[in-house]
Amino acid sequence: MSAIRTRVTALDTHDIRFPTSRELDGSDAMNPDPDYSAAYVVLRTDAADGHEGHGFTFTIGRGNDVQVAAIEALRGHVVGRSVEELCADPGTLYRDLTGDSQLRWLGPEKGVMHMAVGAVVNAAWDLAAKRAGKPLWRLLADADPAWLAGQVDFRHLTDALTPGEAVDLLRRGKEGAAERTARLLERGYPAYTTSPGWLGYDDDKLSRLAARAVADGFTQIKLKVGADREDDLRRCRVARAAVGPGVRIAVDANQRWDVTEAIEWTRALAGSDPYWIEEPTSPDDVLGHAAIRRAVAPVKVATGEHVPNRIVFKQLLQAGAVDIVQIDAARVGGVNENLAILLLAAKAGVPVCPHAGGVGLCELVQHLAMFDYVALSGTTEDRVIEYVDHLHDHFLDPVVIREGHYTAPTAPGFSAAMRPESIARYTYPHGTFWAADAGRTPKEAA
Repeated sequence: MSAIRTRVTALDTHDIRFPTSRELDGSDAMNPDPDYSAAYVVLRTDAADGHEGHGFTFTIGRGNDVQVAAIEALRGHVVGRSVEELCADPGTLYRDLTGDSQLRWLGPEKGVMHMAVGAVVNAAWDLAAKRAGKPLWRLLADADPAWLAGQVDFRHLTDALTPGEAVDLLRRGKEGAAERTARLLERGYPAYTTSPGWLGYDDDKLSRLAARAVADGFTQIKLKVGADREDDLRRCRVARAAVGPGVRIAVDANQRWDVTEAIEWTRALAGSDPYWIEEPTSPDDVLGHAAIRRAVAPVKVATGEHVPNRIVFKQLLQAGAVDIVQIDAARVGGVNENLAILLLAAKAGVPVCPHAGGVGLCELVQHLAMFDYVALSGTTEDRVIEYVDHLHDHFLDPVVIREGHYTAPTAPGFSAAMRPESIARYTYPHGTFWAADAGRTPKEAA
């Protein structure tokens, strides 16, 4: 008898929004009032194991419905696929989604449509990892180097990274992987926290949360800057007094400045010994980042959370424009494209410090960083994953921080699944929270 072939039977979407703007959680110089949101997707199958693939992309409120609509536009590429074939080679889905010429025209490979691709591709990897019985970081770390390199789209990359070079990097990454896996499971992966540094927090809250971060074992915090120079100078002094001289303070301008302004402002903050300046100007301005990097050293330049695709990352590295690469699990085309970016950074010898926070970004990106440590770069030196301490309770497998480190996930999957009760409560606009909120006055809602 022939084996029963199982299929993807449905692609379900949810517009999930949290009212984070009311406490100014997530506030920065460019985004003063974000409502952290997720355009959420679930791949359902007729397989007897009952596994589903969960994924999402992160937005900050208005427009999340547009992001959901973009995900729904991909339904025809996914529903009806063989589950076995999809999980054996998620790259086929990635290439089909990025290769749809009519949808590709909306980018190409950037913006809302590309983020939708990332959400669906990540859901496919979540499904594959669950069916393999492994957390995603371990599925990637255990994979054959040639197979894993085959998950990458090398189009427009081969002047910087060839398939053969990628395979060689991954083969070298296997050396000592078992020992690193044991260390990761025992100690975890280093984290830094942005929780003290939101721009809307007053000095007392900043100082209190910064001191708590150090007590909790973090050796780096991050502050949002860029709205008012005198405020930034004062807040950096407050933070430095709270954490002492031995803790790194990164600062993040969230794209607020022109190039000249970024150089002047970063130099002005030098008295508080900032470790890096993040997103000092437009994420698309490769040459601008290079000019800033030359001018503000020894302060490092970090960027990547809004970089739209592997091509711009390639250019940032080729131009010597960054000291720190910051991948985002949901901004680009999912796991496959992030593999390409990790390989580019590994070849260039540039450390990767992932962007997280948001809704579920910590849950996702920990897997990519842990794979990178175990089976690619082989180090955590000068590498940390961002952490913020809100919204984790909405996930079935939330991140666990212990002594300033991410604890390695052990549950199968990509840690992407949200609690059904959270989906029911925060789906916009008819979830129970938003339906009740609609009946309140603006003063009551605040």
